[in-house]
Amino acid sequence: MKAVIFDFDGLILDTETAWYEAYKEAMDFYKFDLPLERFVKCIGTDNTELYEFFKEQLGESCNIEEIEARATSLHKVKMKTFEAREGVKDYLEEAKKLGYKIALASSSTKEWVTQYLGELGLLNYFEVIITGDDVEKVKPAPDLYLKAIEVLNIHATEAVAFEDSLNGLQSALKAGLKCVIVPNPVTEALAFENHHLRLQSMAEKSLTDVIRLIEQ
Repeated sequence: MKAVIFDFDGLILDTETAWYEAYKEAMDFYKFDLPLERFVKCIGTDNTELYEFFKEQLGESCNIEEIEARATSLHKVKMKTFEAREGVKDYLEEAKKLGYKIALASSSTKEWVTQYLGELGLLNYFEVIITGDDVEKVKPAPDLYLKAIEVLNIHATEAVAFEDSLNGLQSALKAGLKCVIVPNPVTEALAFENHHLRLQSMAEKSLTDVIRLIEQ
């Protein structure tokens, strides 16, 4: 194992729970509900599925820009104070100490990811950051991970991906990586399959223990 590659939203920072609450409240304004099982389809990828759901519910009166503006405004309020998920910094420190290459592969924009990483004080840990700006297709397509291992100059079998979503898991597996699942409150009920390990949080096991377990 030569590298660890992290997802961002929902894994390093739980922006996803706040997004679900924000979109749910935005839809409340139109007297419609947003079931969690519909929202989770867009986690780790783009909002195509989510917008289709809005159009189904609201029909011709659906104004995606208006819903998005409401949700974004609500999300900003919910994310006024934030911190990295439990164990994240410990994993980054451990990876650095062990000499692993550290990368990030996210469907979000570079600006979004780097702004939050900077504010969390974690930006300098990553030698490679690949985002939706760098590829044609985001997760569940394998492009983000394929690009990351290409830039890292390693083989897929030499990296482990850390993910919180089904789209992310599928992306990592399609790219040939081993994948560790660390769900958040909005993804914990998803039917994850074919992952190599599942943790409640990164505080559950050390990175050394995780690598040892998935290499067995």
